[in-house]
Amino acid sequence: MEKGIIGKKVGMTQIFDETGKVIPVTVIEAGPCVVTQKRTDDKDGYTAVQLGFGDIPERKLTRPELGHLKKGGISPKKYLKEFKLTNSAELEVGAEIKADVFVEGDYVDVTGTSKGHGFTGVIKRWNAQRTPMSHGGGPVHRHAGSMGSGTDPSRIFKGKIGAGHWGVEQVTVQNLEVVKVDAELNLIAVRGAIPGPKGSIVYLKNTVKVHRVKQSQQAAPASASPKNKKSK
Repeated sequence: MEKGIIGKKVGMTQIFDETGKVIPVTVIEAGPCVVTQKRTDDKDGYTAVQLGFGDIPERKLTRPELGHLKKGGISPKKYLKEFKLTNSAELEVGAEIKADVFVEGDYVDVTGTSKGHGFTGVIKRWNAQRTPMSHGGGPVHRHAGSMGSGTDPSRIFKGKIGAGHWGVEQVTVQNLEVVKVDAELNLIAVRGAIPGPKGSIVYLKNTVKVHRVKQSQQAAPASASPKNKKSK
C-alpha cells in the first residue's frame, strides 16, 4: 500500500528495543495533513492527492495560493506536496491524514533539504587532496589542480569539481525503518539520520526498495525429481 505524509524534523535521540539494544532514531512530527486537492484519471490522467501541512496567516500567501485553498474550504497551509497514494480515489478534499498511517516495521524513503555550509573550497566540498606544503608550492595548496589541457579543448568540461555553494540540496535517504509511531503526539521515529537541520520539512513515503520475505517464512521448495538415467 502506497502511503505518504509531510512532516517536520524534530531531532535525533535513541531508544532501546526489547533486548536492550540501542537504536539511533530521528523523530519526525508527521502531520496532521489535510487533503487540499484531488487528481483523477478523468480530469488529470492519473490519480493522486495534494496534502497541506502547517498553518500560516492569510497575509503570507499570494492570492492564487489563497484562492486555491479556499476553493476546497481549507485553511491557509504553508507546505503543499502531491502524493500518489493507493487510496487516493477514496480520499476527499478536507480529509485528514495523521502519523498513524504508518506502523512500526514499515520502511520509508525520507526526502529533505540538506544543511547549508555556505561557500566552501574544493577540499571541503569534494574531499580533494591538497598539494605538498614544501618546495615552493604556495600559495595554492588548497586550490583545485589541473582540469585538462590548455590547447585542446581549451576549456573546462561541465561537471568538474570546484569551489562553490555546498548544501541546500534535495536529498533522499532510502529504506529507513519505522521504529515507533505515537499517534497522539503525531510523532514517527525512524532508524538512522535524515537530511536537513532541526525544524526542516521532510516528506515520507513508502520505500521503493523491495523487501523479500525471510527465508524461514518461505515454504520449503519441493524436492527435485531424480534425473532420468540413460539406458545403456
